[in-house]
Amino acid sequence: MKKLLTILILLSSWLFANLEWQKDIPTAMKMAKEQNKKVMLYVEGRHCGWCKKMKRKTLSNAEVQQKLNSFILVKVFKENVKAIKDLPQVRFVPTIFFLTPQKEIIETVTGYFGVEDFLSYFNDVERYKK
Repeated sequence: MKKLLTILILLSSWLFANLEWQKDIPTAMKMAKEQNKKVMLYVEGRHCGWCKKMKRKTLSNAEVQQKLNSFILVKVFKENVKAIKDLPQVRFVPTIFFLTPQKEIIETVTGYFGVEDFLSYFNDVERYKK
């Protein structure tokens, strides 16, 4: 049982690491327009325990991973003032913005969410049409 748990943890970390995360918003927005995909922008803090837990427990979940594959993903640090200057004020981390390719905010998620709660946001975002 312990070996199985270790394998699952390593696999989930590997899956998260294998997602293609863009490092800057302009590149992600350009890709979103080219591929006609929505963007998930993850703002984290360098020393944020909740951010690490969100990546380790929620974003590495297989069902969440499947949903993430249909988005252009971008990850920036709150401490990088230049990277977040055009975003609405980010008071807490983690903060996740779901955006259209035209940079319209569809949904904002602030704080840590478990898998089921986080998946409910995807359902709302997927239904968004404009």
